[in-house]
Formats: sequence, structure tokens, C-alpha cells
Amino acid sequence: MKKFILVLDQGTTSSRATIYDNEGEKVSYVNREFEQFYPKPGWMEHDAEEIVAATFAVAKLAIEQAGITANNISGIGITNQRETTVVWDKTTGKPVYHAIVWGCRRTADICKGLMDEGYGEMINEKTGLVIDPVYSGTKIRWILDNVDGAQKLADEGKLLFGTIDSWLLWNLTKGKVHATDASNASRTMLLNIHDGKWDDELLEMLSIPKSILPEVKDSIGHFGVSDASIFGDEIPITGIAGDQHAALFGQTCFEAGESKCTYGTSNVPLVFLGDKVIPSEKGLVTLAWSIDGKISYAMGASIFTTGSSVKWLRDKLELIESTEETETLANSVEDTQGVYFVTAFQGLGAPHWDMYARGMLIGVTAGVTKAHVVRATLESIAYQTRDQIEAIAVETGTKLKSLKVDGGAVVNDYLMQFQADILNIPVVRPKDIETTSLGAAFMAGLGAGVWESLDDLRGIYEVDKTFYPRMREDDREELYDGWLRAVEFSKGWLKKD
Repeated sequence: MKKFILVLDQGTTSSRATIYDNEGEKVSYVNREFEQFYPKPGWMEHDAEEIVAATFAVAKLAIEQAGITANNISGIGITNQRETTVVWDKTTGKPVYHAIVWGCRRTADICKGLMDEGYGEMINEKTGLVIDPVYSGTKIRWILDNVDGAQKLADEGKLLFGTIDSWLLWNLTKGKVHATDASNASRTMLLNIHDGKWDDELLEMLSIPKSILPEVKDSIGHFGVSDASIFGDEIPITGIAGDQHAALFGQTCFEAGESKCTYGTSNVPLVFLGDKVIPSEKGLVTLAWSIDGKISYAMGASIFTTGSSVKWLRDKLELIESTEETETLANSVEDTQGVYFVTAFQGLGAPHWDMYARGMLIGVTAGVTKAHVVRATLESIAYQTRDQIEAIAVETGTKLKSLKVDGGAVVNDYLMQFQADILNIPVVRPKDIETTSLGAAFMAGLGAGVWESLDDLRGIYEVDKTFYPRMREDDREELYDGWLRAVEFSKGWLKKD
């Protein structure tokens, strides 16, 4: 008999729902974009209630399209944009402010204050992270500082905080469950990744009461059940992970040294470490997931602006009408004519960590056309990925043998070939490129008993195409050296001293 898993994949620009069967096949898929808010330069917000509405709507449509009902579904898996922060009233269930998106840079001054007070080493040792506005902790602090009465309500135990997984879980269960999984908790800058618990010293540092925090649970297991009023029957919620952790799981990276890179709004390379933490001065260590109380780790971090730079070409500059055009345009010219595009719209993430950097198009001459700019945009995605892969190699002492890839942009053969060329390793594209959703399905399926072991999941994973490097070594290093020069010019743009 067929068994089904419902995956809620809540991303930065859209909410997606997918139904998988017990053979890992996609039965139905529905996607809905939602509004983005940019109230000030560098600020990003979402309407948290719109996210819930969009997520529930696509889930209902996916169930309908699959021709099944809620009682045919063995479990729900949730995967989500990480670090995005919601604070809501415990009684009314209403957010006290818009969701502050992971890429929002409004807390740069709070972060600088923490650095100036000497907290950097302690934070890195406990969390594996470096101080940066991307993480949830300083976003909570900003809300408590800037929403009238919020600090008082928080101190009285009347407010709750959650990343998007917690917010969806709270709403799915009609306020019965306030919890998160270990992978999402590790991206808040408030969790000690060595014991998987909220850290009192980190909370005191930001004056955040522990009462607002969700319970931290294993990534696979029983989180509660969806209220029957939502889908027509209760459905167990059996797996939760941040989107990048879910993608690592979906790529079946279960052995130390196996790696993936997701190409979405941002790029996130991750290398699975197993049960050992490797210290990282670059802030690249993260908690991969927790299963049966056992924590596993990974190394990697978000490259802030990659796929969103292509959307920028389409929506803001109107150089292209669709993202599909980029491959044809990139192939229509022999090179970029020396143009580099450093897409530091929100500063530079790992391994550069410069929150004062900004985007820069450099090397432009009168002969440059939109095709050269488009090609430079695609190549910037690959260069930034190499930046981080090289940092990971230095800190782990191991060079990657190959890179598994996923996400919407990997259908672009030009980008994937250039990525293989600039990394000088094979790039492996799976048949199911939405491995974030697949990974959440795998987790929820294990939690619901649809699958029994990791070996079952390895048997489902299939390769579509492998891209092998073919660029000359001298050309590769000359191109990359030019990229590194361009990055240096972009750094510190907002600094006035």
C-alpha cells in the first residue's frame, strides 16, 4: 500500500508544498510566492501571517492534486528559511512585528557592540558561528528594543520567539506546541552546539529571557499533530530541519567528507563532519541535525546573494525577461570581457564576513553588453562557492573530491560546468533537484516509519548528470585571482572612517 509524506518547504520568496510517496517519488507540488518588504536599505521583512496562509494554502492544494486526503498522509515534514525571526503574543498568537528575514542587516550596530565588548571568541566557541546580523539572537534583541512594551511582555512570559519552523508548528497545532529542531536552533547564536541546549551566558549577553524560546527537539521524531480543522484530519508532524540541513540529508550526505551546495536565493555549501566538531575561526561550523539524541555536525555557511542576483537582473534592471535566458546569454559570448560582479547586496558572508561590503560591478568598458553582465552574474555564484569551499578545505584539512548540487539554479548547465571548472572537481546533479524538500520528506518518513534506515534513503537517491572540470589550470587561476581582487574592492564600502 502506498504511503505519503507532506512536506512544507517555506523559503525566502515562496512557500512550497510537496507530496512524496514511499518510493521517494514526487506526487504533487504547489508553489506560491509572497510579498517581500524592504523598509530601509539593507532591511528585509516578511508578513509572518501571510507566510502561514500561503503555506497552508499550498499544502491543501498539494493534497487535492495528489488525489488523497489527510488520513492517507503518514507524516508532515517542515523545512524552512533559517534564522528568520518571529516574535508573537502568546495569548493572541499575533506577531508583534513583521518577521525579520535572515538576510536583514539592521542589527549591524548590535553586532559591532558585541564585538567591541569582546564576545567574539566565546560566541564562536559555543555556537560555531561568528558575530553577524544574519543570526536570530540580535534580531530578537532589536524587536525587544524597538517594539513598544515588548521587553516587558517578554519578561512577563507573554511573548514567544521562533524561527519559521517554530512559527509554522505553533500554527499547525493551534498553539499546542512551541518547539524547534536542533538544526534551526543552532542558527540563532543562542544554542550551545556541544550539548544542544540554550545557553544561559548567551541569553544574558543579549538580555533575552529563556521563557520566550521554543523547546529544542531531535530533527526526527514526533513534534505533535496538525489540528484537524486545517487539513480535515490530524496528521503527525515527524520531521523538521532548516532548509540547508534538509538538503544535506536529501543528498544522502551521511558519511564524513560528503558535501552538497544548494543554489537558491543564497548558496549554501555544507560538508558533513559526523559527530566531531572541528573548530572554525571563519564561523563555518553548524549543527547538521540531531537523531535519537545524537548530534551530528557540518561545516559551511550562507553565501548571502547568489540566485537573488539573477532575479535582480530580471526584476530591477530588466536585463532579462526570465531566468532561463541566462544560460543562452552566457553562452553567446566567449567571456565576460574582464567584468566581475561582486553581489554583496547585503554585505559578504562566509568566509569574508564583511557586513559593510556592498555590491560592485567592476571591469566595465564600452564594449560590455548585457550578455557579459549576465555571464559575470552567473560566474559570481561559482566564485563565491569556491571561496567557501576553499575555506572549508583549509579548516578541515581535506579537499573535496566532488560536490553534489541542488536547487533551482542547477538546471543551468553553463553555471554547473563553470562551477566544476573553477572548483576543479566533479559537480553531481541529482534527478530530484529539490533535495531540500526531499530531505524533509526523508526525515519525516523516518519519523513516521515509512522508511527504516539511512540505507533505504541511499537507494532512492539518483544522479542525473555529472559535470567534469575541463578548464586549463592557468585560465582557472587567472580568473579566480581577478575575482579575489574584485572582492577586496567591495569590502568596507559603508564604513565612513
